[in-house]
Amino acid sequence: MRRMTARVLAWSVLGGLVAGTFDILYATSFWALRDVPAQRIFQSIAAGALGRPAFAGGWATATLGLLLHYLIASAMGVAYAFAARDVPALRDRPWRYGAVYGLLLYAFMNFVVVPLSASPRGGALPMSWTVCSVIAHVVLVGWPCAWFARRGWRGRWRSSETSSSSALAGSIP
Repeated sequence: MRRMTARVLAWSVLGGLVAGTFDILYATSFWALRDVPAQRIFQSIAAGALGRPAFAGGWATATLGLLLHYLIASAMGVAYAFAARDVPALRDRPWRYGAVYGLLLYAFMNFVVVPLSASPRGGALPMSWTVCSVIAHVVLVGWPCAWFARRGWRGRWRSSETSSSSALAGSIP
């Protein structure tokens, strides 16, 4: 088992923050086209912790929602880096496994986290939201988490893999 260094932690948190920024820009842009203000989007995130009263809290609960969003996104980035610590494929193929990670995050958030949260249950969401959200989780969340985790781990195995490869190459007649 390998140790997560400060470098890996910093890169993975940065990846989560980038993914969180892309994700919140996607959500606010999507809903702005339907005349839903950003404040309402942020409050809906806070509603996961506070329930319906989050919508009456103005910018205070909207700010809480935005902070929670970035906390969750950062945790997603760190979780990928943590998994990539001992699974070389997660580091070596960030586009492939970042996409898988994005799909897993979408499923986990929508079928586990949201149902267990205090968020009030609303009506059915538009199919366009669901389709775009799946794509957004792959491209805007999964890929940045994977790429930044790879960047954080870069060099830790590359030097040992290179020296192992060189040693093997030198022993082949």
